[in-house]
Amino acid sequence: QVQLVESGGGLVQPGGSLRLSCAASGIGFTFYAMGWYRQAPGKERELVATITSGGGTNYVDSVKGRFTISRDNAKNTVYLQMNSLKLEDTAVYHCHAGLGSHAVWGQGTLVTVSS
Repeated sequence: QVQLVESGGGLVQPGGSLRLSCAASGIGFTFYAMGWYRQAPGKERELVATITSGGGTNYVDSVKGRFTISRDNAKNTVYLQMNSLKLEDTAVYHCHAGLGSHAVWGQGTLVTVSS
C-alpha cells in the first residue's frame, strides 16, 4: 500500500521550532523527489521545499534560511526542520512524493504558530 504519513505538527510560539517527519511506504523511496507543501486557511496550497533523489534542495523565498528539508533513504523518511517560526507559517503541511507522472500525497499535519 502506497502511503505517506506525516507527524510532528503542533502548537508553537513565534520564534520556536518544529520538525516534521514524513514516513513513506509502498514506493521506491530512493528514486522519488520529495516535497513539503502547506495550505493556510482560505489560501491555496503552496510549495514550501523540495529535495530530489540526489539530495538537491529548493525552497520558497519566505522560508529560506529558516527551514531545512532533508531525507534519510535508509528510513524512507523526509524531514522538514522549521526554525524561527512566524505566525504566517500556520498551515496544514502536506508531504508529497513524485516520480514522473506518479504522485502521492500525505494527509497533512497541522502547524499552528501562536502566542
